[in-house]
Amino acid sequence: MALLSQYFTVYVAFIFVSPSLLSFSSAVSGAVRSNVLSLLQPYDFLYYSGVRSYFGEEWAKAAELLEKSIWTKETLFRVRRQCHDECLEAGAEAMSKLDSEVGSLWDLWALDWVQKKAECLRFCVGRSVTHVGQLPVSTDIEYEFSTRNPYNFLQVTYYKMEKLQKAASAAHTYFVANPSHLEMRNNIEKYRRMEGVTEEDFQDREAESEKHWVLYDAALQHEASSDWVQAAEKWKACVNETLRQTEECRVQCEVASQRLPEDRGVDSVDGAFEKAATLSLNLLACRQSCVTQVAVRPGRISAQEDYLPTQLEHLHIAQFKAGDISGALQTLRSLLLFYPSDQDSLDNLQLYYETLGGDTESQGTQPLQELVRYISRSLQEKKLLYFGMESLDFTFTDPDLWTPEDVVPESLRGIWRAEKEKINEKIKKGELQEEVDDSGFFAGGPVPQVGVTITMDDEVLNGTNRVVLDGVMTEKECARILQLAKVAAAVGDGYRGRRSPHTPHETFEGLTVLRALKLSQDGLVNQSDARLLHELGERAKVLLHSYFRSPSGLFISFTHLVCRSAVAGHQEGRLDLSHPVHVDNCLLEPETNQCWREPPAFIHRDLSAVLYLNDNFDGGELFFTNRDAKTVTARVKPSCGRLVGFSSGPVNPHGVTAVTSGRRCALALWFTKEKLYRDMEREEAEAMWEADGQGVVKKDEDQTKGSAPSGRNGRSQTTTERSRGRGRVLGAKDEL
Repeated sequence: MALLSQYFTVYVAFIFVSPSLLSFSSAVSGAVRSNVLSLLQPYDFLYYSGVRSYFGEEWAKAAELLEKSIWTKETLFRVRRQCHDECLEAGAEAMSKLDSEVGSLWDLWALDWVQKKAECLRFCVGRSVTHVGQLPVSTDIEYEFSTRNPYNFLQVTYYKMEKLQKAASAAHTYFVANPSHLEMRNNIEKYRRMEGVTEEDFQDREAESEKHWVLYDAALQHEASSDWVQAAEKWKACVNETLRQTEECRVQCEVASQRLPEDRGVDSVDGAFEKAATLSLNLLACRQSCVTQVAVRPGRISAQEDYLPTQLEHLHIAQFKAGDISGALQTLRSLLLFYPSDQDSLDNLQLYYETLGGDTESQGTQPLQELVRYISRSLQEKKLLYFGMESLDFTFTDPDLWTPEDVVPESLRGIWRAEKEKINEKIKKGELQEEVDDSGFFAGGPVPQVGVTITMDDEVLNGTNRVVLDGVMTEKECARILQLAKVAAAVGDGYRGRRSPHTPHETFEGLTVLRALKLSQDGLVNQSDARLLHELGERAKVLLHSYFRSPSGLFISFTHLVCRSAVAGHQEGRLDLSHPVHVDNCLLEPETNQCWREPPAFIHRDLSAVLYLNDNFDGGELFFTNRDAKTVTARVKPSCGRLVGFSSGPVNPHGVTAVTSGRRCALALWFTKEKLYRDMEREEAEAMWEADGQGVVKKDEDQTKGSAPSGRNGRSQTTTERSRGRGRVLGAKDEL
């Protein structure tokens, strides 16, 4: 359809205006129904009412209202989707005539199509949702639900009602999206030790919206074990689920109510068209933002760049290695839709042609039609949005790195190129500064303990702020802690000897200082051994604080005695790791050499350490790598009394090789400069020892006690006054 530039604003306003009409009419018009109470109420009102009941300690009412707010929001989204599908064909005949001999853009066919679809949507949604329930919710409510804060309140509510299984499920659901929330981590560990709570109770109630990430992680796991057939299957499913989730998000943009743009003082007909155009551009921007929303992993702040192209790249490689050359060629051609001039992809394309040696133009090797439509639709939307930026003072942030330059108007290309250059410079800068450590630690200080020797330093370990100290423990002390770990595993350590979270070929046992103390109170272990476990953390802290010449005090952030055992009969041909390569205080992205300091990384960790207890096992070596997670720079073999310490930042990516036989035990320790993130569980143990008159442990004056399950807002992670006898158990995801 040929369009004159002076009519382009009208086109933008007109062709996409149907959702805007729905938004406006559903909010301000419609007959009052007698059965209004049976319709869906505003979920923000239900949520606020539930929170009020929570603070009024009306637990049953709070649970009912909070659950109803979650259910209502989910149902509202389903109703919108169903109505969208029902009304999709409304006015289709009129739309088909817009660019035909019998009609044009300026005919009433356009208005007929717009009106029919808008009326269909309004009446369809109105059958199930009150008029107030169709209004946009506030940004505060959007934040509360995006951070899953309703589940934060629910876990306490169910705990108070003694419905522990529901409390555990709510706690887990909240923690998935808030993995650095210290109190919730503590609460989950408490629930695990409570009678009647099983591992099956820790269900993520929001898992439906995260299927693409589950598939993404499963595909990476299959890649790590070189199971290319399964990897290709999972990557293909991940691509399909990502496209489905993106489409679901786009539908919600179209059907959900939008706020009318503010009046800029234009009271002419042009002002009405400008407002309509702004509404339409807002809709397009919302659709484009779905790329970002789907690419944000639960618990993270920023999206994974090039999420869909990255999946396609993994998929074609997996297909090639699995022997599916035709499938790899089709996927690679789909990837080239995003980056048509990428040299690596073009080289691979030539390789696939040569490997096939025959017909490469069949239908089965053409780009996936879903992705052809995806690209075409996205580019059309971008052109309209960039026109809005150029002509209507509209603000738009392109979520894609693959957008071609010719989509951007000439007047905006200078700014666009400058922004892209900034991104490239940032990436290059990150690569150049790979070995720069800004942790504030400076290796080479004295070692203030007789008998402790520096076995390996930065030079030997080929890195920055790394050290291996020997002689930190005696053989007798190692034996005592190993016995402690053995007893804890036998009586139940809260982990129940389950499979390791990192590999199915090993089991996992863990013990904290507070748990060891309670075992000693029950007469199951010697109290002196529990005290030794505590003292070893202090011993390591003194040594590392001195060696790394920390300019400020260090606090122990978490202490965990961990044992990993090889599963008999499951070791042949293992290619995976006991613990994949990672960085302790940021999210490592090996493809770009970046490390993002944001949740779910433990960003408060400053110094990491592992104190080994034995060496009578095979494998289990600690190794350091570059940021590519592949180039190994140093290896450390465990032995009794050997302490490895290193700064927790991006200069020290590390992993653990597979434990292929025997049982590897070590004391994992993390230290922080921030007092807020100190290990409250250790302090509770210290307080209990002091109360029993069995020795005063030096503590800070303003220390607080351990916490009961808490429902404070997810934005706050500060400590509060704790109820007696209920301490924090800070479980960790990345044991060393």
